[in-house]
Amino acid sequence: MENKKVNFKEIIPLIVLSVMICAVVAAIVFGREDGDTRSKSYYTYFDTETVLTDYSGMGEDEFSEVCAALASALEKYHRLFDIYNEYEGVTNLATLNAAAGEGPVEISEELYRLLEYSKEIYRVTGGEVNIAMGSVLSLWHERREEALAGEGAVIPTAEELASAALHCHIDDLILDPEAMTAELRDPRMSLDVGAVAKGYTAELLADLLASRGISGFIINIGGNLRAVGEKPTGDGWLAGIRNPRTDTGLPYISEFYIRDTSLVTSGDYMRYFEVEGVKYHHIIDKDTLMPAGYFVSVSIVTKNSGLADSLSTALFTMSLEDGRELIESLAESEGIERAVWVDTEGKVTVYEP
Repeated sequence: MENKKVNFKEIIPLIVLSVMICAVVAAIVFGREDGDTRSKSYYTYFDTETVLTDYSGMGEDEFSEVCAALASALEKYHRLFDIYNEYEGVTNLATLNAAAGEGPVEISEELYRLLEYSKEIYRVTGGEVNIAMGSVLSLWHERREEALAGEGAVIPTAEELASAALHCHIDDLILDPEAMTAELRDPRMSLDVGAVAKGYTAELLADLLASRGISGFIINIGGNLRAVGEKPTGDGWLAGIRNPRTDTGLPYISEFYIRDTSLVTSGDYMRYFEVEGVKYHHIIDKDTLMPAGYFVSVSIVTKNSGLADSLSTALFTMSLEDGRELIESLAESEGIERAVWVDTEGKVTVYEP
């Protein structure tokens, strides 16, 4: 099954970030009405913007210290989880991909835990999110980059996709917890953690803040939003999932309050390219190896941001019936609070346990 989403998600604190919006976003979180907020942005991690928004009222010195700790953690995880670039002194996913077929590679505990979690996500989603789909996803990524660079817009051929799909078996990712090593047994396979890494990292940052006893914060990594605690008033934040089809005149298709939870949206309208008038987005269906065609957006609300990130991808590539069955099976054990589907005809379906 495949990792079908490199999807670009945006959920932005409106009051603080209204001047920073540079693209259509999938959802917005409104700032509180009663008090000041502060935010600090980082533009170079995970190829997106990360924003920390403070509602706690802490002092400037503490806020600066928290932002420095966040920036340091972001840089570390960005380098470890990067599949495109290697860094001096760092054994990361690009290193591991380059060593495919060459035997075990010793990795850090942080990278090991991501890979271990990703294999668990494969199980939880019934294979719908598969980080071993890198060979297929890279074909689509390369064609999109070429098109955006003006080098000609073409899609991968059926033969190319079928050949790449032969090298996507998650069981060929071998993890050894004793030696702390990872091995790609198939020399032609590669890993792509686009459906997991940003949400997983947002959860790690939430844990960092919680370990400092900090509440009343929102972390937003390119639309992977994690609310840490609640407002000092005890209220939640009003969240509105933005209508992915702006020509309808309806700005939001669902509004609700969130506290100490995650909200992630996957959509077909942020990363795509056109060939002969047809748009090809980046969320790839494991069965057809083509962009999934069920929905224009899927949103998930659940506490763990890594799970929310992965489930929004998984549900985007499944029929409504299959996706609803998956969510219902996880609702109690994983604390699923809400799922919102918008199909290609604009119909909105909301699930609440």
